[in-house]
Amino acid sequence: MTTLLNADLHCHSVVSDGTLTPEALAARAHANGVELWALTDHDEIGGQYRAAAAARELGMKYLTGVEVSVTFVGQTVHIVGLGFDADDERLANGLRQTRGGRRERAMEMADGLAKVGIKGAFEGALQFVGNPDLISRTHFARFLVETGVCKETNEVFRKFLTEGKPGFVPHRWATLKDAVTWIKDAGGMAVIAHPARYKFTPNEEFALFTEFKAHGGQGVEVVTGSHTAAEYVIYADTANEFGLAASRGSDFHSPAESHTELGTLPFLPGNVTPVWEALASRIQ
Repeated sequence: MTTLLNADLHCHSVVSDGTLTPEALAARAHANGVELWALTDHDEIGGQYRAAAAARELGMKYLTGVEVSVTFVGQTVHIVGLGFDADDERLANGLRQTRGGRRERAMEMADGLAKVGIKGAFEGALQFVGNPDLISRTHFARFLVETGVCKETNEVFRKFLTEGKPGFVPHRWATLKDAVTWIKDAGGMAVIAHPARYKFTPNEEFALFTEFKAHGGQGVEVVTGSHTAAEYVIYADTANEFGLAASRGSDFHSPAESHTELGTLPFLPGNVTPVWEALASRIQ
């Protein structure tokens, strides 16, 4: 298969922290020329049947998807799973455990914001939540924009929701081994999402890729919404260095918030092996 395929294998719906339904995302992807699509909601696969059905109706190829939250050397890292069995019980149970602490964390975040004069943030954030089990910093950010505390969600994160700020509360997610194993055992491929976003030292990043590969991880996002053109080259080289397949995805969340539209990224570089080659038998 060619790298010149308009595949978008990373985006989010209202089932996690996006603002569009799986059906609306499918229509948007199709309108933008996407040929192979995956919905990758955070720690949740509840939208998979809707997304697959919508893609099928539009004549668009589909891969099952999820984005699993992982704690690695004290940071949150995201592992995308592609092409797995959406009915796999071990994967579903693992994701359920990962989601478990979100509500308690959200209440602590609201307490922190209340101490600096922002009242009712928990109830306010809930207004923006499609799935209460998946309340996240993004929902708090939308509430603070809606109420005029900040002009845009990026400003909210910068001022209130990152480490050292009043609304920040760390969360311990799944382990890297757990996430990769759940995905692999469900017949899918584990992919490191947007690696340039993590603030790792070179040694820490090397450890991430080495451990990921040792657990059975097979892919890395090379072309993604938060990467620069220079980073496409860096992570294409990293993919080849570690023997990983390359993925492509916008990480689209919302028409109002996302800087990268579904299906509009450059193609993968020609020197990599695309993830869809290994996943050909899993494409619906």
